[in-house]
Amino acid sequence: MKILGSIIVCLLAVFVFSAVPVSALEVPATVIVEEGSFISGSDRAERDFGYKIDENAYGHSITRKNKWYERELERAERTTGKFAIMKTPVTNAQYADFIRETGHTPPTVTPETWKSYRLIHPYERSLKFQWHEGVPPAGRLDHPVTMISYDDAVAYAKWLSERTSNNWRLPTELEWEKAVRGTDGRRFPWGDEWDPSILNSHDKGPFDTVPAGKFPEGASPFGLLDGAGQVFEWVAESAGDDRHFVKGGSWDDKGCGVCRPAARHSRPDEIQHILIGFRLVQEID
Repeated sequence: MKILGSIIVCLLAVFVFSAVPVSALEVPATVIVEEGSFISGSDRAERDFGYKIDENAYGHSITRKNKWYERELERAERTTGKFAIMKTPVTNAQYADFIRETGHTPPTVTPETWKSYRLIHPYERSLKFQWHEGVPPAGRLDHPVTMISYDDAVAYAKWLSERTSNNWRLPTELEWEKAVRGTDGRRFPWGDEWDPSILNSHDKGPFDTVPAGKFPEGASPFGLLDGAGQVFEWVAESAGDDRHFVKGGSWDDKGCGVCRPAARHSRPDEIQHILIGFRLVQEID
């Protein structure tokens, strides 16, 4: 009878585990961005400001000479609908749920593939970000996940939508920018002044990712965190030729003109870069 009783208990445990509702998944926290207009893009004064703080940090004018900020949207009033957006970038722990449930290829890159990207970062620098046998790097569960391709981000959004019965997707560029800078056209999430102490950039950071949401002083007016520095983030806008835009700056950048919400540049969809992660929008009816 004791053996039978043990078997029954085990069967009940299996049944209960299998019956855990979808809501048991820890859904990423979001902030709400209301419908309406906001000031997006940049003007000549803001672009020159971006170049100036880069020059002060690096001691050279490469970003100005290469016209990094000349492809930004022109400063203007634009409109979005209402939406929710993840408060921080997707973390390794959150991405691990997706990998575990779907068997999707984890963030790993071979030396040959890395070499084909022609990045300034040596392959060895990628090793601390790479996953091994489907397991995230030790001690980095609360860090933003990196080495995420555009298609990886889209696949995660599809999985999370099915898992939660809500519609998740990458933000449009305008949605991302509004959530990060607010409605008044400020140059950074926190205001117009450059302050390297309230974001993770190479100015005062460890030249590495840090736990998501570590800089509450750098929050946007909507409460979004890590919108400047930390990792670049994919947005839905195509730049053509199998490329999409990324925004936000990263732990690798100084200055940090590229950390302004108006800044933008594109990357190949297939790249798995140690500087690139993502966050998602949840559509609101």
